[in-house]
Amino acid sequence: MSNTSEKIAIAPMLDWTDRHYRYFMRSITKHTTLYTEMIVADAILHGNRDKLLGFDGSEQPLVVQLGGSEPHKLAQVAKICQNYGYKEINLNCGCPSDRVQAGRFGACLMREPDLVADCVKAIQDATNCEVHVKHRIGLDYNYDYEYLANFVQKISATSSKKIIVHARNAVLKGLSPKENREIPPLRYDFVYQLKNDFPELKIMLNGAIKTNEEITQHLKIVDSVMIGREAYYNPYLFADFDQRYYADKSTPKTRYEIACEMINYLSQVQENGGKLHNVTRHMIGLYHGCKRAKIWRQQLTTQLIKSNNLDDYIRLVEFVEQE
Repeated sequence: MSNTSEKIAIAPMLDWTDRHYRYFMRSITKHTTLYTEMIVADAILHGNRDKLLGFDGSEQPLVVQLGGSEPHKLAQVAKICQNYGYKEINLNCGCPSDRVQAGRFGACLMREPDLVADCVKAIQDATNCEVHVKHRIGLDYNYDYEYLANFVQKISATSSKKIIVHARNAVLKGLSPKENREIPPLRYDFVYQLKNDFPELKIMLNGAIKTNEEITQHLKIVDSVMIGREAYYNPYLFADFDQRYYADKSTPKTRYEIACEMINYLSQVQENGGKLHNVTRHMIGLYHGCKRAKIWRQQLTTQLIKSNNLDDYIRLVEFVEQE
């Protein structure tokens, strides 16, 4: 079942939203919905499933994002995901990378709304999970609201009642994935119009959302928002989200409390043969905007990588908190 009170989610980001990052963000916000990185269906069928799909129970609410375009494979993979404990499955129809296009999934699927609907239906038939799609507002330099609305209509004809819309086009040739997040203009108005035309759908807006002021404005029109890069570069932005958006009565944690809470987790990772940097690389933005943010970043990306010493991390935490 969907999280009916959902207001905020952190976007699936390749090489970033792994289980270490998600554990870190759960120390900051308990209610914000988290997403896995996009996981290709074939990787789950033939790869290390525990590594790809494993998660700590504290990470819920957590959504797995899948990449694929073959309904029968997605149905198989969806069953596996459900067995791992996932309650929501998202299909990626927004990634513009060449590698993803070569596999005939990601943003290029917006050309094939019937196939996307078949994929969604196959997952729905195979599981009890809520299934939804994350997509762009269009392809290349064609800004056509009717094209977008037709795509959404086909998806909503299944029993899927939620969509996530990145409010930019995906340019499939000539722009890198990074450029695709920056160059195509934002068209929030297209997403707002979708909410007007499909009031029965729960619509989540994604695209360059960075401040509480922006979130508040968007939530006047759409149901929820998804935050991407800002959640990684400035994770402490989320410190009061539980109170602000979910009526949680707890007190927001300080940066120091969060950094200290991670010590036990870092110790566990080290005991299991992992490197501290596998976790701390996701924590570089914790002191964003603070006096000693530069020292924090530098030490996490130099000294701690060399030493892999938890005591060095503890000393750093104490140092950045000094007046």
